[in-house]
Amino acid sequence: MRAFDYHQAVDSGQAVEQAVRRDGAKYLGGGTNLVDLMRETVERPEMLIDVTALSRDIDETDAGGLMIGAGVTNAAVAGDARVRLRYPLLSRAILTGASAQIRNMATVGGNLLQRTRCAYFYDVAASCNKREPGAGCDAREGFNRYHAILGASSSCVATHPSDMCVALAALDARVHLLGPEGERELAFNDLHREPGERPELETELRPEELITAVELPPLPMAVRSEYRKVRDRASYAFALVSVASMVELDSNTEDETIADVRLALGGVATKPWRAWQAEAVLRGQPATEETLAAAADAELAVAEPLSGNAFKIELARRVMIAELSQRIVDARKGGES
Repeated sequence: MRAFDYHQAVDSGQAVEQAVRRDGAKYLGGGTNLVDLMRETVERPEMLIDVTALSRDIDETDAGGLMIGAGVTNAAVAGDARVRLRYPLLSRAILTGASAQIRNMATVGGNLLQRTRCAYFYDVAASCNKREPGAGCDAREGFNRYHAILGASSSCVATHPSDMCVALAALDARVHLLGPEGERELAFNDLHREPGERPELETELRPEELITAVELPPLPMAVRSEYRKVRDRASYAFALVSVASMVELDSNTEDETIADVRLALGGVATKPWRAWQAEAVLRGQPATEETLAAAADAELAVAEPLSGNAFKIELARRVMIAELSQRIVDARKGGES
């Protein structure tokens, strides 16, 4: 690890001011990803601006949602009674990730900005366009069992590692930011970029911008939401496929139809993957196995498997159908109560 300067920010504005003044500065949350990358010399900041003590509250919004500060720990979000009741998929997604010790340290802002766990990205002796633009991508012809089948490019096939972010993608969350030009908001689903020819540019954040909060909108059907993670072992493993889902039924129609749906995928894409195509197929259609299968097929029609991960297409299809089927059952039970 290279030597670096350290500054503990007293508030968000002062953190941004410090970042503007100092080239090579990075914001430090829990450090559970950044510090690992610094040890591997993948990240080499000149200064760390510690924002861990900032924005640590979860508040109600006027609209009836929740505003989660960027400094709130993953464990605190997962354990919050309002999150568990109104947005259970978020709590469950967090609890499937990492270890209890890491969840106690990791922050919401840091989770959103964590970088891929691709082994070639971590290995400074390997070719990686995300780490060194123009170097090439060893994963394409290497060991790529865990890599992306959606949103990839010739330059990068690395998956986004976050479980929390998959849940936030399904929840239509919004990200609150503070930068040198002031405050702004960004739809969560617009935060992360697909790699294209510039995989080193991972988000739409502007220089020196700091994530200050994540806003969850009021979403009544989220009370019956769920997150399922399929992985090689039961704990401390990244997803092969994960699905965040919720369904609302319209029982007033002659044939029971799907009134609304939210669906997002993890473990299969270069960013938290909102399944827009599948949702479009599902809305207004009968809640049947045929409809669910058609939706899954529509979403996966553009999948591009590599030599070692073609199994993810069928696995994702089956998990999507199974989870949507269960959400329909849950919605029926909710309508009876």
